[in-house]
Amino acid sequence: MILSRTSQYAIQALIYVATQPAGEPILNRKIAEHLSVPTAYLAKIMQILCKGSLLYSFRGRQGGFCLREGGGKTDLMQILVLIEGVGFTENCVLGLKVCSEATACPVHSKWLPIKEKIVHLLHEQTLEKLAQAVKSGKYRITDLPAAIMPGVEMPDA
Repeated sequence: MILSRTSQYAIQALIYVATQPAGEPILNRKIAEHLSVPTAYLAKIMQILCKGSLLYSFRGRQGGFCLREGGGKTDLMQILVLIEGVGFTENCVLGLKVCSEATACPVHSKWLPIKEKIVHLLHEQTLEKLAQAVKSGKYRITDLPAAIMPGVEMPDA
């Protein structure tokens, strides 16, 4: 259950959008630049997030993306199901097509409790919580040091 690059970019982009003032669209180009993500690839991801009703998309000069109302309540599991598909948590860690209690792979019984904890964690983490953590300056969503990220203050040491 390791996240694909697409899922990683989707989550990073959504957190970044959630850190912006509500209702103010932000350009795909700006998001991609901030996250050091290929612009065209991010545009396709953002379209998926719009179709999944997580974002609004606005065309034109004042266009861009912003979270839908209540979007901050979206949890990571909802995002991952949208990007990876509904069966993403059901897949065998070793990639077997059939893996269950009746026909288990060699790591099934050890992996199951870990997977359950991960799924629980994903349900607990909302965009609102994650955006607040990033805004606090304690956490980051890019490889760039917080000192050069606009609008983020470093906490006192």
